[in-house]
Amino acid sequence: MDLQGFLHRLSPDYADTQALGRCLRALVEAGLDRLPLPGSGRTLERFQALAEVGGHDLGLCKLYEGHTDALAIIRQLGGSPTPGSTWGMWAAEPPQARVRISPQGQSIVLNGCKAWCSGAAVLNHGLLTAWDEQDRQQLVAVALDQPGVTITDQGWHAVGMGATGSVDVLFDGARAHAIGQPGDYLQRPGFWQGGIGIAACWYGAAQRIAERLRSHCAHHEEPHALAHLGAVDSALQAAAEVLRGSALGIDAAPLDNAELLARRVRAVVEHSAEQVILHVGHGLGAGPYCKDRQFARLIADLPVFLRQSHAERDLAALGRQVINGTWSL
Repeated sequence: MDLQGFLHRLSPDYADTQALGRCLRALVEAGLDRLPLPGSGRTLERFQALAEVGGHDLGLCKLYEGHTDALAIIRQLGGSPTPGSTWGMWAAEPPQARVRISPQGQSIVLNGCKAWCSGAAVLNHGLLTAWDEQDRQQLVAVALDQPGVTITDQGWHAVGMGATGSVDVLFDGARAHAIGQPGDYLQRPGFWQGGIGIAACWYGAAQRIAERLRSHCAHHEEPHALAHLGAVDSALQAAAEVLRGSALGIDAAPLDNAELLARRVRAVVEHSAEQVILHVGHGLGAGPYCKDRQFARLIADLPVFLRQSHAERDLAALGRQVINGTWSL
């Protein structure tokens, strides 16, 4: 069964992290997490899969994207993920939560707190950034079912994206192993390619929200609603075009630095998603917010997921990159 057919059989109503975890495991068992790697010549298929899950449920998409990103990173850096395992990809580095690495014989141990660990309570493994004795960032893989790992219920009080359970995880002598060399996580081409995958998740949710307005307009001749539908169409078309173009660009030059491409794509898709939220709300009024459970969940989740962007800070970084460039058609 393909991914679309699998999701179509499910009710997009995941009450908590445990429900999301069960669905993620079912996706893994069905082999539906085996996405083409970025730059493999099939990058668009990868983005389409992420968008498909995003349009079904953004909580599930958060766990699915993290899991499939972790698999891609491990393969890109020469590793082999344990078959059938489920992974979190945790790279947030707030100043109050940092994990340290200490050597212990032939292995390494982890100590410290890792924040924003989505799905930690329902996953087998974590792939996370930590810091070695020379204060270099190192990617490490750790099994979560060991005595040195404590999955807390701290650090997460969200309503939107609430079911992802993005909590603090404490490490106290937990055994782990290094993936790649220090600095590889940020320096590899796949880092910015993966950032575009996040934008594909945003697009999938925005597209599903927009379908509610299109369905309404198909049955009600309302000029203002049709105007909002036109605005939604132009926003989604722009987002889809830049995602498709980025996939072609990545496949044509898979080893190139994709930072500028990723920043542009994310900026366009973020703006498009925000326009969809605005125009669909204006076009439909309060009804679907209150009476359509999937719509209400997506409309609550998407603004939270969009904040994986850093808004004006990301736009300023983009501005610095293009300040001496040119625009042409």
